[in-house]
Amino acid sequence: MILPTKGITPSKALLAVAGEALRSLREAKTVSRLWDDFRKLSDPRSEVTFDWFVLGLDLLFVLGAVELEQGRLRRTIAGNEALR
Repeated sequence: MILPTKGITPSKALLAVAGEALRSLREAKTVSRLWDDFRKLSDPRSEVTFDWFVLGLDLLFVLGAVELEQGRLRRTIAGNEALR
């Protein structure tokens, strides 16, 4: 689930979904705006659903890479360092 397996393609693994979401999060955004940006950038064949996308955001939150501030997601310092 977090990593690719026989049943989960690499583009649909939660780690890949979370990485794509983090890459799209250059500035604070609402979840719906981030979802729209994610769908524009992601591979249309990956068929990532909104609930799977939210699980990727949950993974980022648990890892301390994002936080919710006034209804918008933003990167934390750990999230900024992850992209270097």
